[in-house]
Amino acid sequence: MATSNHRIYSMSFAKLYPAYVAKAERKGRTKAEVDKIIHWMLGYTAKRLQKELDKETTVEVFFTKAPKPNPDRELIKGVVCGVRVEEVEDPTMREIRYMDKLIDELAKGKAMEKILRKPA
Repeated sequence: MATSNHRIYSMSFAKLYPAYVAKAERKGRTKAEVDKIIHWMLGYTAKRLQKELDKETTVEVFFTKAPKPNPDRELIKGVVCGVRVEEVEDPTMREIRYMDKLIDELAKGKAMEKILRKPA
């Protein structure tokens, strides 16, 4: 199903998820907050997230087949890993970068109500 040659696409989300949690926890944030971001952005419930982790769903499928992507995720702007997220052309890579940006903001101590964007 890979639509691109990005290696991350074929990686299991179960391998990426602990890195998100570890980054948050190193900065005094919680796994529950990471899960809340995933739920807000992609619509995964705790049960469904665990199912995807257990199945070792690929990163590509995890993002492209999300149950209920939040339209407000397009309000995510800024730079992560030297890349301006709103300018990423590949839709799947843009979703990954959106998530990276939100996890970065969490780790930097930003308030959850600011991380979970709402239209002005």
